[in-house]
Amino acid sequence: MGNTIDPSLLYTNNQSTERKTGSDILGKDDFLKILMVQLQNQDPMNPLQDKDFIAQMATFSSLEQMTNLNQTMQQFAATQKLLQGSTLIGKKVTWLNDKNELQSAAVTSASVKNGDTWLTLDNNQNISLDQITKIEN
Repeated sequence: MGNTIDPSLLYTNNQSTERKTGSDILGKDDFLKILMVQLQNQDPMNPLQDKDFIAQMATFSSLEQMTNLNQTMQQFAATQKLLQGSTLIGKKVTWLNDKNELQSAAVTSASVKNGDTWLTLDNNQNISLDQITKIEN
């Protein structure tokens, strides 16, 4: 009995929450599946060495910590974007509209949608923070 893993066992219809469309990055669920298949198919006469198992568990632990750190950083970035937008409340901003004309209005609120900071203006328009070309008191 060899230590080979059937590649068809690695691909399932259940997508991990870590997998992104068009990406070849394996998530923690994929890592656990690989580890389980490896343990189930190991040679009983030559089992996985303790040091190998510990190394794989350390890798899994690192993956879990990196995943958690990534989520925390994404939350932090979203909070920073909202904070950045909130500092503009009450200030007059200038931006280029779709017709390449300068427009100005005062900011009344800020929000984050799909990772972008949006400002609501006193003229009931919504613009992205990225559109601003000038800020005045």
